[in-house]
Amino acid sequence: MATTTIDTEAKLTTLINVFTVEPARQRELVDLLAEATEATMRHQPGFVSANIHAAADGTRVVNYAQWESADAFRAMLADPACQEHMKTALDIARADPQLYTVESVHHA
Repeated sequence: MATTTIDTEAKLTTLINVFTVEPARQRELVDLLAEATEATMRHQPGFVSANIHAAADGTRVVNYAQWESADAFRAMLADPACQEHMKTALDIARADPQLYTVESVHHA
């Protein structure tokens, strides 16, 4: 089973999607993203992991997801089931998705 790997040597593409949401709808968005990941996203070719984070002040939700490649991520975007989940999320919040690579890791 694949797990989240934050390592400069890992050959993965990382999606960091920051959603801005009204605090009253944060839990709804978290639940939607978790359900979408479990039902659809994790079954897509190239999916590695997803981690959903809720800001303490209620105004943001962050999805930190890893894919085997940017091409695998883009293929997911073309899937109609994934598009439906994303549309629903965008009805709740504003999103700022970006792809990243890990450049530096530090530990105590």
